[in-house]
Amino acid sequence: MLRIFVLLFCSFFSFNSFADNNIWLLIDTAARKIEIKKGERTLETLYKIAIGRGGAGFKTHRGDNITPMGSYKIGWIGEKSAFRRFFGLSYPSVEDAQKALRKGIINQFTYNRIADAHSYNGVPPQNTPLGGQIGIHGLGSADPHVHEIFDWTHGCIALTNAQIDRLYDWIDTGTVVKIK
Repeated sequence: MLRIFVLLFCSFFSFNSFADNNIWLLIDTAARKIEIKKGERTLETLYKIAIGRGGAGFKTHRGDNITPMGSYKIGWIGEKSAFRRFFGLSYPSVEDAQKALRKGIINQFTYNRIADAHSYNGVPPQNTPLGGQIGIHGLGSADPHVHEIFDWTHGCIALTNAQIDRLYDWIDTGTVVKIK
């Protein structure tokens, strides 16, 4: 009987025990913070994040150093990263692709590839003119002092190593991330 209880308990809880489909992240680029939320309730806040050198807004091309604003999901989790951990976002979103198509940044074929990936809850192509590999990551061996004094990423959201480890306890692939 005890064995059955242990098996049920282990199958119910994952290694990421706090990860919950109702958990989502609100990234406030102006206030430089991430709120871990369940519904409208804030469960925890991580302060002093860094964003892209180019600020936050609409990314127009790979290498513009802008952190994209909008709604995304955690598409993949890289546990072995130069930045300690990397939580890849489902960037570009369909909305990003629509804007880029209207502005002539991408063509219809690229738009369709992005939209199709999202319709199947997949990760959109990461090699379009809009760029890719945007995510939330730690510092790895980077200088924590630099992190505190200016925005230094190429469009990602950076946290300290302790913060990225803490965030790992809350999220999983599919977690909604809203960047404002």
